[in-house]
Amino acid sequence: MNAPWKPGMMTIRDPFQAYVCDDWTAEAIRPLILEQGWSPDRVVKGGLRGAVQSLAVSASPQILLVDLSETADPTTEIGNLAEVCEPGTVVIAVGQVNDVRLYRMLMSSGLHDYLLKPIGADQLRDTIAQARTIVHAPRLTDSTPEKTPCSVAVVGARGGVGTSTVATSLGWLMADRLERRTAILDLDVHFGTAALSLDLEPGRGLVDAIDNPSRIDGLFLERAMVKASEKLAILSAEAPIGAPIMTDGMAFAQLQDEMRANFETTIVDLPRGMMIQQPMLVSAAQTIVLVTEFTLAAARDTIRLLSWLKIHAPQSTVLTVANRVQPAALAEIAQTDFEGSIERPVDILVPYDLKLMVQAAKMGKTVAEQGRSSRTVAPLIDLAQRICASVEGTANATPTRRGLLDRFDFRALMPKRPKDD
Repeated sequence: MNAPWKPGMMTIRDPFQAYVCDDWTAEAIRPLILEQGWSPDRVVKGGLRGAVQSLAVSASPQILLVDLSETADPTTEIGNLAEVCEPGTVVIAVGQVNDVRLYRMLMSSGLHDYLLKPIGADQLRDTIAQARTIVHAPRLTDSTPEKTPCSVAVVGARGGVGTSTVATSLGWLMADRLERRTAILDLDVHFGTAALSLDLEPGRGLVDAIDNPSRIDGLFLERAMVKASEKLAILSAEAPIGAPIMTDGMAFAQLQDEMRANFETTIVDLPRGMMIQQPMLVSAAQTIVLVTEFTLAAARDTIRLLSWLKIHAPQSTVLTVANRVQPAALAEIAQTDFEGSIERPVDILVPYDLKLMVQAAKMGKTVAEQGRSSRTVAPLIDLAQRICASVEGTANATPTRRGLLDRFDFRALMPKRPKDD
């Protein structure tokens, strides 16, 4: 069976669990369970519906037996079971309906076998033996080398500069173009638009994590995240406006840790106010993307944020992205004046394309997906590639002895070359 999202996480799982509907079936199964060295307590009442309710909040076993006798709609209930079962779970169903169409449906849903009641001891023993063989069989591994983990925080110099547009497009490009398992975490709990940009319902996972930080682990992450594509998942919220979020930031930091452990790329859409209040949220980011625009107010705030990041995130690579760049005649501040103000060149220039923005919003797609060949998307592709190249270059660098001199960036101390006219 398959869960909604499979980022390759490992959880401690029981070898066997059975959910039956009647005492006779339970008594028929327990002796065979003892033969396998398993506890007879692993056989409980509840049937298929009980299995779905239980596994929604706990790890599924390696081998699962479910009784369909009291299930009115097996097709729907099996689908619900697939939503809560972890990948690799071997499911055996038992029931009293002898129907070839039902059997084919169950097999096509991913079940290992369907046994008719009353259950024969030899038949069940053989089925369990086959299931154990599947569980312990060597897994085929992907020959593709594991990609270097990449952690990115996207922060806006001001509201309305298109931070979420850049974050979601970057996530889509990482997953689709660079084929990296990617997670997007939208920390604007009340008004975040990351899920909206991907035409998804945000769900309650993020709010639950804030309310119960102790629940955050790999299994919780698997249940809470919403899958946008084969390699892209998102965790966001749309909390009620009248319900203020009370947190010291530890839940957010723990979520980021779990994501980094289970995804190749983690992108955090981080409101600047939350970043200032909770500096820990950028302390582990390898790359910080600071989204800005060519206006006087954005220049002022970019200067202040760059100074703040030097103190609170000195280990991170900061890339400045000028979004919604218009022709020079329409810009509030010229690019050269902006760069002179912030005392560094802008790394990425993203041209403004109103038509593309409107089309992407109408279609429920990221700007990068909607405008694959657009001149607006080309700089975002460059941004994704630069982030990955920077991370992989750091990971592949030859280790050397670190001394006092290694702590300084000598390139930053060298005089800047004058720009050509």
